[in-house]
Amino acid sequence: MSEPIRLQKLLSECGVASRRAAEKLIEAGRVQVNGQTAKVGDKADPEKDRVTLDGKPIRRRAEPICIMLHKPRGYITTMHDEKNRKCVAELVKDLPMRVYPVGRLDRESEGLLLMTNDGEFANAMMHPSHHVPKTYRVTVKPGITEEQLNRMAEGIVIDGRKTAPAEVRVLEEEKGRAVLQIVLHEGRNREIRKMCEVLNLETARLKRIAFGPIRLGMLPPGKWRELTGEEVAALRAAAGLKTPAEGGGKNSGGKFRRNGQAKSRR
Repeated sequence: MSEPIRLQKLLSECGVASRRAAEKLIEAGRVQVNGQTAKVGDKADPEKDRVTLDGKPIRRRAEPICIMLHKPRGYITTMHDEKNRKCVAELVKDLPMRVYPVGRLDRESEGLLLMTNDGEFANAMMHPSHHVPKTYRVTVKPGITEEQLNRMAEGIVIDGRKTAPAEVRVLEEEKGRAVLQIVLHEGRNREIRKMCEVLNLETARLKRIAFGPIRLGMLPPGKWRELTGEEVAALRAAAGLKTPAEGGGKNSGGKFRRNGQAKSRR
């Protein structure tokens, strides 16, 4: 027999959201158990109780899946927006199962965004203790000095706390602009943009090109593809997680391979 479990854990296991995001859904009054609005800390029996989100029943997910989306500028990293702004949910509506973002890219940023229905995997990718690196290509204006590069690499105090050391190198440089590659080992909100603000630099363009060992490659903006079992295993290894023995990883590919006509897998 099943036993009641905390709602945020149940929502995570059902692929609705990470536990942290599930708590926010509960706090917002969007989750009900047997017709009653739930509170953070409430429990439910997945076999007996009727749990709904925005009036729609929550069901245990089928096979775990993880996809890579090339998020374009102008989209917010959420599955629902009360202001009717463009959401990444619109870009994955052809998927037959619900997935949610792993972390965030702000509205004006672009590039590699992981999405999954696997709560354990999402938590591991986002938790600061795992230090999965993320690589960005950043265009700054009006240029950058050696002192500014050193400060960014060593860490900058933002909101009263110093950022972790970053790996920074100049890819291109011309009058009035510089293109940098920045590797972060923590996931603070708008970290690169805030570092640039402190250094009096304008962030003209910000694109995530890699998440751990997984690179965006030539995937077109607005398109997605499913990660292979080997890629999921590599991400789990980067987070220090054990990889399940069966099937070469929890996500071994499948019939929902990609949308659009993207050919590249790297």
